[in-house]
Amino acid sequence: MPKGVLIIAETRDSDVRGVTADAAGAGRRLADAVGGPCCALLAGNGIAGEAEGLGAYGVERVYVADGEGFAAYAGATWLAAVQAAVTACDPALIVLAATSSGKDLAPRIAAALGAGLAAAVTDFDAREDGIVYTRPVYAGKIYQQLRLTTPIGVVSVRPKAFEVEAGHTSTPEVENLDIQVPEVGETGSAVEAAAGARVDLTEADRIVSGGRGMGGPENWPHLEAVAEALEAELGASRAVVDAGWRPHSEQVGQTGKTVTPQLYVAAGISGAMQHLAGMSRSKVIVAINRDPEAPIFGVADYGIVGNALEVLPRLAEELKDTAE
Repeated sequence: MPKGVLIIAETRDSDVRGVTADAAGAGRRLADAVGGPCCALLAGNGIAGEAEGLGAYGVERVYVADGEGFAAYAGATWLAAVQAAVTACDPALIVLAATSSGKDLAPRIAAALGAGLAAAVTDFDAREDGIVYTRPVYAGKIYQQLRLTTPIGVVSVRPKAFEVEAGHTSTPEVENLDIQVPEVGETGSAVEAAAGARVDLTEADRIVSGGRGMGGPENWPHLEAVAEALEAELGASRAVVDAGWRPHSEQVGQTGKTVTPQLYVAAGISGAMQHLAGMSRSKVIVAINRDPEAPIFGVADYGIVGNALEVLPRLAEELKDTAE
């Protein structure tokens, strides 16, 4: 009978990405709930040296798939590694982060294993009659609760939704997997970070986003000044990206990236439903908009009614003075 949990570590450029901690935070708790070990799959090129570090996440055993075939994410390749790890540890649950690659990999795993899938989970409740998973639907207006009834289940978790509990100090057992990379006409060549970005938006603690109210791309330096003062990443609304002002990598929303930073500043963004779906779970939201009836104020913790092009320079100056 399957038992325990297999966490899929997310890697890039031979490093373990921060979202792995989110998956591990949920995975460790789920392992305690279902009983059994908390294991992890670590795939990458030259990644083996990172295996022992996963012990800080509460991982007890690490299965390593190391080689040139794992230099960059490719769904078929990663699926082969997952299947090998599943054969080795026979988990009841497979847990991974709901990132761009995670959203591609999770349904592949579910289809290959005949497993139920709980996608983009933000919470769960371990009850006597099973685990109930919670996930937002309809742009975050409704929360859906579901159970997985298959012998093995796949759970993807939203970045920043779970935290790793402190105090894990054990060194995990490490086992190398010998995997033949499948020849299916799909390979990963490289993943490049957006120019100027310090971290991916899904992992950022602070984000400053702009919308149509910014007037045009020539006014983005006002946002950049505030972002620099806050050591934040830049984001954008769909309208801005569609207009070609900013790259799609910065788009926040239902058709962009779902973010949960500690601080989210929305400047010149009215707050359409699709945008709110991507950022409404931010810890603190600051809205700047000239329309006092803008929907963004309905989710904001702090609101400034005014022209973003006038407010942002003053805000940047205040932040600069405070830092000095």
